[in-house]
Amino acid sequence: MRKVLIAASILALAACSQPAEQEPAAPAETATPEAAEPLAADGQPTAGMYKITAADGTVFNEDVKADGTYVQTDADGNVMETGTWTQPSPDRYCTIVDAAYVTEDNPADEKCNTESIGDDGVWVSTNAEGETATVERVPAAE
Repeated sequence: MRKVLIAASILALAACSQPAEQEPAAPAETATPEAAEPLAADGQPTAGMYKITAADGTVFNEDVKADGTYVQTDADGNVMETGTWTQPSPDRYCTIVDAAYVTEDNPADEKCNTESIGDDGVWVSTNAEGETATVERVPAAE
């Protein structure tokens, strides 16, 4: 009987004891996704060289750089404007002109254009005033 009491006591003590605390599992490391490269209306990365033809026929080039800056040059290669750009979506391209090129007609405010490619394959960029320009991507020299 004494052995039964001892066994029962041991079982009672075992039932009352708390399991050893376990350290909480370390949170799994989550990889921070890299920001997706902005895409232009043609579905390609925004950075690149473009030939722009304004509604009045004026032609200029715009070098849209991966670092978020751009340089506009005329047909002779003279710099017309520099600034920064963002492309929040393929159908919206925004720029802020650098201070050296700010004028009454070209304020330092952010300007955004709506961009689309029509059924005819022509890429059209429309500014806030409703003025349109055609855009052509200039292939990179190899």
